[in-house]
Amino acid sequence: MSDTIAAIATSVGRSAINIIRVSGSEAIKIVDNLFKGVDLTKAKTHTIHYGFIMDKNEKIDEVLVSVFLSPKSYTGEDIVEINSHGGVASTNKILELLLNNGCRLAEPGEFLKRAFLNGKKDLLEAESIGDLINAETEMERKMSMKGVTKELSQMITSLREKLLNIIANIEVNIDYPEYDDVIIYTKELLTKNIKEIKEELTKILKESETGKIIRDGITVGILGKPNVGKSSLLNALIKEDKAIVTDIEGTTRDIVEGKFLLNGITLNLIDTAGLRETDNIVEQIGVEKSKKILEEVDLILALFDISKPLTEEDKELLEKTKNKKTIIILNKSDLTEQINNEEFKNKEIIKVSVKENKNIDKILDKISEMFNLKELETQDYTYLSNSRQISIIKNCVKIINDIEVANNNDTEIDLIQIDLQNLWNLLGELIGDTYKDGLLDEIFSKFCLGK
Repeated sequence: MSDTIAAIATSVGRSAINIIRVSGSEAIKIVDNLFKGVDLTKAKTHTIHYGFIMDKNEKIDEVLVSVFLSPKSYTGEDIVEINSHGGVASTNKILELLLNNGCRLAEPGEFLKRAFLNGKKDLLEAESIGDLINAETEMERKMSMKGVTKELSQMITSLREKLLNIIANIEVNIDYPEYDDVIIYTKELLTKNIKEIKEELTKILKESETGKIIRDGITVGILGKPNVGKSSLLNALIKEDKAIVTDIEGTTRDIVEGKFLLNGITLNLIDTAGLRETDNIVEQIGVEKSKKILEEVDLILALFDISKPLTEEDKELLEKTKNKKTIIILNKSDLTEQINNEEFKNKEIIKVSVKENKNIDKILDKISEMFNLKELETQDYTYLSNSRQISIIKNCVKIINDIEVANNNDTEIDLIQIDLQNLWNLLGELIGDTYKDGLLDEIFSKFCLGK
């Protein structure tokens, strides 16, 4: 991090303002060499200065330059932000001049990475900033802000402090057993402390499912035989003609997707090719994609024709969905009912007529009920949400379960202490106190150049 980096921090295009950000030990000196105005090397921190960016004797753009001195800056280094007129040519020219005068083009997310490495942000904060940038709903915004404002980090830090207190007491018991004023760390006391931490970890893991729903939405796969009304249902739910609808079987030969908001949560709908045996190569590819989607979705809307008895193909579909969260949709309720409802054991059933737009709203009500979407509006949004975070918490729960078993089996306390130390380190990976090689590059590479 000894070099000075520069990048455009705003979307390049026609706009009122573009910002070029520079960070590093030479940031002020390099910009000052290009700036006609006050002497930036003598400027106070958190000040803005009017002038021009120059290429020798040529004025490139009229700018406002902001100066932020180390350590009280975003990255912890000296930062200069050049506010230029929006426009591709002038913005790129300023960046070109910076690169020709000693700056290096920043890597994706490198400003934020430096903020992390300099102790200005922890890893949960950094990831939450990324989530905030990409937030598409109000709930996503609220959840992201819990991370940006350190509430998530404080939750994890509190857990680590409890673990550290246990580890410290055990070490004192092992190394200084002769001290009379030291708390004797008994099996019963350890059982009590482990139970408290396990409850907190289990709660975090359970609520992380809610966080994932807020962040990623709910992926809903619409499955059924050809010509049962899948495409029509997709169109009815998103209220637009996204999928082609005909009476010809196998019209949908590839995946058709649509999305909309339900109680502030994104519903990602996937209309699949009908699950059936076919000699058509193109349709076969669509069927294979449908089978794969069956494994990945959060919810299945399984469509059946209410005017016909269940076929072996229908029963095979039911078998494939038996371990998935499923709503049975009996379509064509405007026709005479021929289907046996007893075939759908322990499944939610809704009778609809997509053609007449009847009971479509009941499907949405049921989805809202199954995922407690209305209750989410009253939550505090302090959730972990991405796969890295959730994976770590799952491993933490596994370790605490192993500790509990070991303690119940009267395992030596110094062996249990090793697991407690591993748990403490693993929780540290969430906030970046401990991390594996390559993790930072993976996380920060997802950001834009100027972030």
